[in-house]
Amino acid sequence: MEDGDAPRWVSMNNYSYFVGAASTFLSTVLTFPIYKTIFRQQIHTLSITAATGQLRKEGIAFLYRGLTPPLMSKTVQGTILFGTQGSFQSLLSGGGKPRTVHCTLSGCLAGVLEAILLVPFERVQNILQDGRNNKRFPSAYSIMQEFQSYSKKQCLSCGIYRGFSIIVVRNALGNALYFSCKDPLRDLLSAEGIPKWAPSLFSGALNGALISLVLYPLGVLVSNMQAAVGNRLPSTREVARTLWAQRGGRITLLYRGASLIVVRSCVTWGVTTAIHDALSNK
Repeated sequence: MEDGDAPRWVSMNNYSYFVGAASTFLSTVLTFPIYKTIFRQQIHTLSITAATGQLRKEGIAFLYRGLTPPLMSKTVQGTILFGTQGSFQSLLSGGGKPRTVHCTLSGCLAGVLEAILLVPFERVQNILQDGRNNKRFPSAYSIMQEFQSYSKKQCLSCGIYRGFSIIVVRNALGNALYFSCKDPLRDLLSAEGIPKWAPSLFSGALNGALISLVLYPLGVLVSNMQAAVGNRLPSTREVARTLWAQRGGRITLLYRGASLIVVRSCVTWGVTTAIHDALSNK
């Protein structure tokens, strides 16, 4: 490599991370009202009409309440997800052509790292989004003050890392499925005459939609666990039992809000995958 090549490589690498961060930032802002509607359905078992009516009643001033934590976490996620998975994949494959098992394991490892870094943001976001917490916790700072009053163990288990084990499972499985299926789906959808970005877009959209449907019950469980605040909270098993009882033992009610999350996942993962593959020249 000539000396003049290094700056160009570094510049392109930094630009790729910038594009990933910028696209994730914009998609998070655009889809946040959809996510908040889903969250209200998960918490209160509301229909789409009832959930949107609840948000409309609260007013535009509260529509983007709770945006900052997911905006920060998703932007960070957009910059580290593909890079971290790629690093693990390269390490597992010894720098050679990766096999499916390498994609799967690297996706799992990336998911665990995501959980460690981003669970606190998700925890604060879910507290802020629940209308029952509007008066008691008007800001993220007030939530952190509450957590600081707990013992060290409670601060982790009932505070910032509430629901950590479930989120690790959700993220590890989701990333493993995504990176295992992304390229095969793209290749399957590729054909002559189709723009190069189209198969990546449809692959990401289909992949994101299917994975979100499979893992949706875990998301419902996480939302219900993380919306509650206190230094003595029920265990994961107790929350799951209560949630199942509240839904009357019906899968259809457990999947309330899934239709909107499919739309959001299609948009988010479709665009993200297309940008990633374009920057990677795939």
